[in-house]
Amino acid sequence: MTEEKQKNEENINSKDFMIGTLLGGIVGASVALLFAPKSGKEIREDLNTGAQQVRERADEWKDVAYEKGNEVSQRMRETKGQLQDKVAEMKNQAQGQNDEVAQDIADAIEEATEELERQEANELYERSQQY
Repeated sequence: MTEEKQKNEENINSKDFMIGTLLGGIVGASVALLFAPKSGKEIREDLNTGAQQVRERADEWKDVAYEKGNEVSQRMRETKGQLQDKVAEMKNQAQGQNDEVAQDIADAIEEATEELERQEANELYERSQQY
């Protein structure tokens, strides 16, 4: 769990850094344009160019976020498949043993699988809310 918390904190720190960088770039560019000795037409052209660059960066970040979301989703599916295989394996092993104990183990593993699915859904939802 500690490793997961670290990864989550690193993701949050990365996201905050990216947002800060974007906002700082926008503010810096705006201030530079306002104090530059240019005509109104030149400033408007510069603002349009800057806005286009920001749009392009946002599109790039969106694509990166989409790819990362797909990677996380794939890892979750793989983990889910592994857990389901373990459930099936444990059910087979436990058939010769006490049926009640085997069912409890299978239920616990299925609950863990469901929890992973919920986490995957929550993570995908959170990512979709960020962009």
